[in-house]
Amino acid sequence: MTNLAIRVDVQHLALKAPIAVLENLPVEGQNLAADNVSVIEGETATISCRVKNNDDSVIQLLNPNRQTIYFKDVRPLKDSRFQLVNFSDNELRVSLSNVSLSDEGRYVCQLYTDPPQEAYADITVLVPPGSPIIESREDVVSEGNETELTCTAMGSKPAASIRWMKGEEELTGETTVEEIDERLFAVSSRVRFSVTKEDDGVSVDCIIDHPAVKDLLAQRHLEVLYKPEVKIVVTYPEGLTREGDNLDLTCIAEGKPHPHQINWLRVEEDVPPHAVVTGSDLYIENLNKSYNGTYRCVASNAVGEAYDDYILYVYDAPTTIPTPTTNPVNTQDSRAGEGAPQKIDHAVIGGVVAVVMFAILCALIVLGRYFARHKGTYFTHEAKGADDAADADTAIINAEGGHNNTDEKKEYYI
Repeated sequence: MTNLAIRVDVQHLALKAPIAVLENLPVEGQNLAADNVSVIEGETATISCRVKNNDDSVIQLLNPNRQTIYFKDVRPLKDSRFQLVNFSDNELRVSLSNVSLSDEGRYVCQLYTDPPQEAYADITVLVPPGSPIIESREDVVSEGNETELTCTAMGSKPAASIRWMKGEEELTGETTVEEIDERLFAVSSRVRFSVTKEDDGVSVDCIIDHPAVKDLLAQRHLEVLYKPEVKIVVTYPEGLTREGDNLDLTCIAEGKPHPHQINWLRVEEDVPPHAVVTGSDLYIENLNKSYNGTYRCVASNAVGEAYDDYILYVYDAPTTIPTPTTNPVNTQDSRAGEGAPQKIDHAVIGGVVAVVMFAILCALIVLGRYFARHKGTYFTHEAKGADDAADADTAIINAEGGHNNTDEKKEYYI
């Protein structure tokens, strides 16, 4: 029987687990088979030479330099990192510990037949990248401006890939790959984007994808400066502002950095001379209509300034003293003269209702007295003797002439 030496050549397998994994790709129809191996640097690789239907032929394992590692179960090569795992008529299995890049290459399984038969096991060594490093063009950025981040992963094999995430949003970066040593690569990625105040404190992640590692990333939190946000709150009064009332306004301003200055002013006019400004509060007592106008709170920080307006409209003082209530309606409105509900004078409404009811009562009394004085009176004249008439004609004749002789009968109709 003639045996042919057939070469086994397969692609390398990318590995993500921190152990060596074998790729079982035996060649159909051969007596000898081997596996390609991917292993992380520093881990252990296992080489297996398997024989089908062995006829007592000798199996040996050679390194990429064609030096014999194992001849049957004997190790001629003085490298203690190689250890025999299993030897039988059908398999020679050898482990190689503490794998380094110098161990990468093609190992030969050889079966001593005539002619000799060979199968090949390619060992691929994976080198994980070092911890990624994020660098920023600036540590602090103002809202509306653009920032730039760079992430670098050094010394990997094969070259790593880099992804960017800002919160839940994926960003697209520009990637550069450089070979820094024989078979080792440095990968860097740069990303640019504009920031808003909502980005303050948001994390930006540089995520490294490589077959030798999992969950490798670097993280940086954005620090964004933004101008103040300003809001005027009416502390007093609740509801409409009327003549004689006091007015108390509070200016709430938030920004990064915190506003260092808060000013009150009256648009196009001077603030009333007796108005009191205490920090962020504006207090005006004994209001009158000459104080009507727009009052503005302006807050500023290193990024810029912002303001909020309050339109004051002073209403007439109430003509009647309203009944105190324990639950006043809170109608905070920065524009007191626009959109504020108008109060109804309940005293006026009550007076009108009372007058109407009095008029109705008087009308009823007058009508009652009128009907009591004017009772109905009418007379009926019945013909005397009509009952005594012998027939109807006689009764009619007696009735026609009988009115002069009849007595008057009165009936009263009430």
